[in-house]
Parts: sequence; C-alpha cells; structure tokens
Amino acid sequence: MSKRILLTGITGLIGKSVLTRLLELYPQSDISAFIRPTSSNSKLRSIPPVVQRVLIDLADIDGLKRYLETASFDVIIHLGALRGGRKASRATYYRTNVMATEQLIDFAYRTVCHLIFCSSVGVFGAIPKEMPANNETPYQEDNYYHYTKVVCEKRINQAILKGLSAIILRPSITYGIGDKGFPWQLIKLVAYRIMPITNKNVWIHLCHIDTITAAFVNAVELMPQLKGKALNIADMEPVQLRDLVNFISRQVRDNNYPAHLNIDSKFLSWGEGFSKLLHNELWTARFQLISKSWIFDVQEAYNLLHLPEHYTVPDFKFMTDHYMQRK
Repeated sequence: MSKRILLTGITGLIGKSVLTRLLELYPQSDISAFIRPTSSNSKLRSIPPVVQRVLIDLADIDGLKRYLETASFDVIIHLGALRGGRKASRATYYRTNVMATEQLIDFAYRTVCHLIFCSSVGVFGAIPKEMPANNETPYQEDNYYHYTKVVCEKRINQAILKGLSAIILRPSITYGIGDKGFPWQLIKLVAYRIMPITNKNVWIHLCHIDTITAAFVNAVELMPQLKGKALNIADMEPVQLRDLVNFISRQVRDNNYPAHLNIDSKFLSWGEGFSKLLHNELWTARFQLISKSWIFDVQEAYNLLHLPEHYTVPDFKFMTDHYMQRK
C-alpha cells in the first residue's frame, strides 16, 4: 500500500533502522525525511536516493512552519530530538524537542494525518518511582531532556482529546550496532575490567533495536486501533545487571567478571551525589543506571503491536560480537 510518510531523526540508531524497514515494506511509498543542513557528507550518502531529503533543522521553527504550510502526509513518524547529555543550550533543547513537536502536532491535526511520536521511558525519570513503570506511574522531570519529553507527551495528549490521531511510543535504552551510548560503553567497561558493580540486585530493562523498529513500523498499519495509546517498549523481561555483565565478560574475556572487582554500593551513591552537586545530568544518570533498578510494563505493547520477543541475555550477543570484530 502506498503511503506518504514523513520521518524525522533518520540519522540516529532507531531512525536508520526504521527507515530501512519502511523501504522494505512500502517500496512504492513516498518517504520524506528531515535532514540537518549541517549534516556530514557521509550521513547524506547513507540515505537511499529514493528518500526525499528535506534540509531542515528541527530547531529552525520558522523554516519548519514554512515547509509544513504546503506539505501533505498520511503518517508522521517523529523520532528526531536532541538527546540527553548533548552540549546545547536549554533554549535549543526546547526549540528542537518541544516547539518542533508542537508544529508537527498542529500540522497532523489540521491535515488529518497520523502522528507516531518517539518519547522515552525517561518521562518516569532515570529511576521510576514504582516498578514496573506504567501509565499510572508519575512523571519525573529529573533532567532537562526528560522534561522536554514530558512536555511533548502532555501536548500530544491534549491534542488527542480534540481529535488528533496519535500514539506515543516510549523506548527504553536501546542497543544496536552504531550507537555509542550506555550499552556500548557497558561492553567497553566490562572488557577493560573497570565496570563498577556491587552485590546489590540491580535490575535493568534494555530494548533490542529490532523490537523498537517493529513497534514504529507496525504502528503505521495499526494506527486506527492504537489512537491515544502510550506504550513502553523494551525487551520481554528485565535482566539483572550482574548477569548481563557476566554474559558480556564471557563473550569478550572468556570468563565471568572477577568478583574481587566488586565495590560497595555506597561509592556509587557518593558518585551520584557528587554529580548532582556539580549539576552534571549526564553523570548523575550514569551512576543511577548502574546502581538502581529500572523496569517497565511492556505487556500491552507486545499485545497490541505484535512485537518480536527478545531477551537481553542471550540476544545482546550481536553487540559483543560487533565489539570483538572492531577490536
């Protein structure tokens, strides 16, 4: 079936994967994608020629308005955003993450277009107030990136009440080839034997790239049934951090992570506290993610979106294999 699809954020881990899958499933569709005018030549060359490139920075609200005045789409998949920890002003974060989303909401409402929005489980904070986090769990604006996602969700929910056809998908921290975030850094820390780990039971809930890709792609066809939903996307089950660390260690070093490298949990608490004193949101989150549990209710997403079932152990192996190949 031919569709007119607008995709933002195609140079990111999730965006590249979603674009590839859309081109496979909808070869006759008209797919447009926003690209920053300052994007490198290598990024531009990686975009298939069948994709209509729209040179707009999401922070350029006036340029975005002008483009949308004459545009026409059936579906918008809005993945683009400034992620946490980037060196950008709060004004740039707000324009890119909130004001651009507001423009897409208005456009989708005015033109009767479906909007599929990529939020984040970070709306519950780095560490949710209840486990597993679900749609009744309170928002936590514990850093500015999470704040922008909370604002976007509120704007979308307000528009849904007025008739907007939209769905919110909240991926957990996603692991896939090409991203250098938390999962990749975890592999490196374990490989170099500098990963701080305690005897405390810490449960984490990552997301396989194929799972979040399927969520966005399947939502394109299932929008009539999904209107108004907000769904958490992650692997089928959480995993103990210690188990994942041991799994990674066996893959890259042929044995479990050495027990003598364990540290007292109070040192991680001190690190978190010190990072907060310095107002360093990135390091605060890093200490939280390895010292406290973060688990999400994903059952509704699997039921509604027919997602592939992935389990962090052993499915994380493609990441360690990639690390060994690069090494």
